Amino acid sequence: MNQLVRRLGLTDAVVIGLGSMLGAGVFVAFGPAAEAAGGWVLLSLALAGGVALCNALSSARLAARYPESGGTYVYGTRQLGEFWGYLAGVAFIAGKLASCAAIAMTVGAHLFPDQARLAAVAAVVVITGLNLRGVHRSAAATRVIVALVLTALALFVVGMLVPRLGLHPPTGIAYEGEVFAPPRPGSSTQDILLGAARPLPLRVLAGAGFLFFAFAGYARIATLGEEVRNPKVTIPRAIPIALGVTLTAYALVGLAMQRSLGWVPTLDSPLAYAAGFSAWASWLVPLVRVAAVVAALGSLLGLVLGVSRTTLAMSRDGHLPEPLSRIDGMGVPFGAELAVGAVVIALVCVADLRGAIGFSSFLVLVYYAIANASAFSLDRRPSARIVPALGLLGCLAIAAVLPATAVLVGLGILVVGAVIFMFRSAD
Repeated sequence: MNQLVRRLGLTDAVVIGLGSMLGAGVFVAFGPAAEAAGGWVLLSLALAGGVALCNALSSARLAARYPESGGTYVYGTRQLGEFWGYLAGVAFIAGKLASCAAIAMTVGAHLFPDQARLAAVAAVVVITGLNLRGVHRSAAATRVIVALVLTALALFVVGMLVPRLGLHPPTGIAYEGEVFAPPRPGSSTQDILLGAARPLPLRVLAGAGFLFFAFAGYARIATLGEEVRNPKVTIPRAIPIALGVTLTAYALVGLAMQRSLGWVPTLDSPLAYAAGFSAWASWLVPLVRVAAVVAALGSLLGLVLGVSRTTLAMSRDGHLPEPLSRIDGMGVPFGAELAVGAVVIALVCVADLRGAIGFSSFLVLVYYAIANASAFSLDRRPSARIVPALGLLGCLAIAAVLPATAVLVGLGILVVGAVIFMFRSAD
């Protein structure tokens, strides 16, 4: 048996996308994004959401044309040629492995800060085991996680807005043993947070790059092409629905922090910190921490699922070792699942959270640039090319202003992949 089973409906596909996007991103991406964009972080959010929408629409069109596992690896191969599909696959797998490591570390940092890496490794082991039980079980677990996370985010938004109603002025609260107060707009601290040394357009683009990390989860829907019932209809519907719900949730969270504090915290756990200024700090802070763990586990569930499916597709085509294409009697690509889990565990042992986010964002933006280029070639009508053209330009512009280390390492991965492809082609 070498084919996946079509078990997932529209609701399952939407839930898997939400589980991937409403994961660690909402709990950690605002921190580095605010450090880059400062007071313009909400503009960065709008830009990231706009580029993600273009990517989603392009991906939906491509998924309807090619309802197979592999996402842009398949689309690039069919529309642009084998090299571009291969490069998209390399970018996706490398970028998403970094995402998996970052999200696993988010679990560790919120659950057991003193043993964060050990907890992160345990999370990867548990998630890999769940995926090995079959995608249907994974989708069911994700449904519960998404419901819990949406509830926690709604309480966070309300809790942050209560002080603005004048019930409990947030003059400073005890948070982890100290008393903090947000910096005043115009103060030297706020100027540092705004990153005033960089031109505004670059700050906004850089912030969008970090926030894009939080929107890239809808790719998991496209990579499940062989496991969705009626994929030509289901996938194009599921992608924009999942993205719309996610963008709404992120916008409300960002607005709540901005209105309540006047700024967005630049820490690795910005929501937990911001919750400490709310009227409900005594229980909202621990709730946010628990929600972050639950959300990250849900996101990790979808990420490992998606990366393993792209690994499966590339191994079928001979770009990765043949054992990674093997599927067991339950319809699970166990070789790819085990390999992905092992690599993520290795990355967790050496990764840096913010570096992993930047590196992941760069490679995933390259991946979606290829997706948009593929969609651009689908239809020669000018009206049909506007969205993929905007998505392509947006991806390239945002990727270019991410931290230099992330850009250079990402380019190095792509160059190595390209050289390997050329040597294999020469044989």
